[in-house]
Amino acid sequence: MKRSIEDTSIVFIGAGNLATNLAKTLYYKGFRIVQIYSRTEESARTLAQVVEAAYTTDLSSVATDAQLYIVSLKDAAFVQLLPEIVAGKEDALWVHTAGSIPMDVWEGKVNRYGVFYPMQTFSKQRTVDFRQIPVFVESNSAADTQTLKDIASVLSEKVYEATSEQRKSLHLAAVFTCNFTNHMYALAAELLKKYQLPFEVMLPLIDETARKVHELEPRLAQTGPAIRYDENVINNHLQMLSDEPGMQELYRLISESIHQQNS
Repeated sequence: MKRSIEDTSIVFIGAGNLATNLAKTLYYKGFRIVQIYSRTEESARTLAQVVEAAYTTDLSSVATDAQLYIVSLKDAAFVQLLPEIVAGKEDALWVHTAGSIPMDVWEGKVNRYGVFYPMQTFSKQRTVDFRQIPVFVESNSAADTQTLKDIASVLSEKVYEATSEQRKSLHLAAVFTCNFTNHMYALAAELLKKYQLPFEVMLPLIDETARKVHELEPRLAQTGPAIRYDENVINNHLQMLSDEPGMQELYRLISESIHQQNS
């Protein structure tokens, strides 16, 4: 009897934002999540209950007979705990979900390894549609690369192979696209609060800005005083930020960058 890819038994090492979303999606698609490990019992138990898995907070108690181990920890913790994580399970297929850690971090530690990188921002409180999330995979063998692609294809319509170098570039670009952009929202919210205005007035602008780059190159979608280098407006804004030197410098640097890219 031919086994389906969903029969793959999976252990999660980590129960953070990405692990929570990925484990839930795999479970809803019929995969067998057998165990969740987390340093904190509440996180491990909460996720394990949703995906009908066992849980542990002790690395030495992690199941040794799973077929796939997905490690989704903070980078520093992953590297530090790696020998302890894989002990006694070196022949299983191991993957991490980090954008910035190269695949060869596994080399010499386990025999079969790779990367399973869903490029999206995740929060435990918000469900995402995995069908539209690009998933980038890499492995040290063609057979396991295909296995990871098969698993990813059950979840997403956008599955790609990517080298560690390519994935580093993806992660860097994602920081600009997501993390820095969200920080700008946070700064804007502080400015609006100062003038007793709600952040929700920005939402139509945010939505339209995001929609535009579905149809236009980001550089062609750029508007505002910096692209035309309207010094009167720019200087007025800099003056308004005189009591916020950090934001003032950020405004100046970004305005110069926009002008240089478009001049």
